[in-house]
Amino acid sequence: MTTPTNGDTVTIDYVLKRGDGQEVGNTAEAGPQDITLGSGQIFPQIEEALASMKVGDEKSVAIACENAFGPRRDELVLDIPRANLPPEPAPQPGMALGAQTPDGQPMTLYILEVGEETVKADANHPLAGENVTFDLTLRDIKTAV
Repeated sequence: MTTPTNGDTVTIDYVLKRGDGQEVGNTAEAGPQDITLGSGQIFPQIEEALASMKVGDEKSVAIACENAFGPRRDELVLDIPRANLPPEPAPQPGMALGAQTPDGQPMTLYILEVGEETVKADANHPLAGENVTFDLTLRDIKTAV
């Protein structure tokens, strides 16, 4: 059996866990994911782990928050006038809002609180400030041509 190299497409299953072990994502619903190594689709630590794995191997990869989704940044918690939001659906805590950065890049904000005149929304990634662990299973390797 061989291990994958840059340019190969690997099929993986994963379980994503917070530092405290709480599962926050997996491939159970969407199915295995195809990743082309060297394309920057995933964290470098996962690519490095996959490069030493053979089909059927399992490995856990711990990634510190600084190298995963970054530290939480208080300046990314914003008060948005309700007048700037569409009237429907009514804003609710936990709701995701699509927005753009000043340079036009798409971003997602999550509503934290709803007030009479404003909503407090968080532009941090939901896992910002968290150490994470990916439990990986390598399912297949498609060698680059």
